[in-house]
Amino acid sequence: MTDVVVLGFPRSTYVHIVRLVLTHKDVPHAFRDLEPEMGSATHLALHPFDRVPILQHGDFTLYETSAIATYVDEAFEGPALQPKDVRGRARMNQWISSVNSYYYPYMIYHVTHERLVFPQLGIASDEKVVAHALPKIERGLEVIEKALGHGPAYILGSELTLADFFMLPSTYAFGLTDEGKAMYPRYPTFSQWRARMEALPTVKRFRASLPPRDPIQHARKWAVSHRPKY
Repeated sequence: MTDVVVLGFPRSTYVHIVRLVLTHKDVPHAFRDLEPEMGSATHLALHPFDRVPILQHGDFTLYETSAIATYVDEAFEGPALQPKDVRGRARMNQWISSVNSYYYPYMIYHVTHERLVFPQLGIASDEKVVAHALPKIERGLEVIEKALGHGPAYILGSELTLADFFMLPSTYAFGLTDEGKAMYPRYPTFSQWRARMEALPTVKRFRASLPPRDPIQHARKWAVSHRPKY
């Protein structure tokens, strides 16, 4: 029995970030699927902004992925995932903020939702949303291709950090779309980074633990509540 519990829904990009970090740190944890409770009073009591993930560690409850990932890295034994020097940590946080601001919104909210999430629910894709996102995704891929271009194994260099685990889930899901499959070969260094990440024992173990990619039922409300409009 573990006293660490991650709450969320199975296909959440940010839930995946937290679970990857926990897996890499070899922290035993349980997963509680909130799919039937999303938006309920029970959910909002845990996360007042109606999002996931949520971490419970004994009597301590925490939301927001950046806070959770940092807490897990600092609270548990295992390989450190933050640079020791202040400039390295600043660069790592720059990448995490970039994922939140420039990669996740366009790769996931715009394209992956329209191509993989809504069609599973019988909701037609909005081509304007996809078209708006693609140039912005291209720019993001140009930036990471350049950052990786001087030969580091990982985003910040030779050491794996939280930045890599923040970047991976968004780029993985976008890579399942036709747009991602067409775009990624144009960025060979980035594609090598993806292959290197997917080959990690941590990522293999995590992927093997995931259930099938069933429809996200509560995403029906996303088409009304926060679907981009252009």
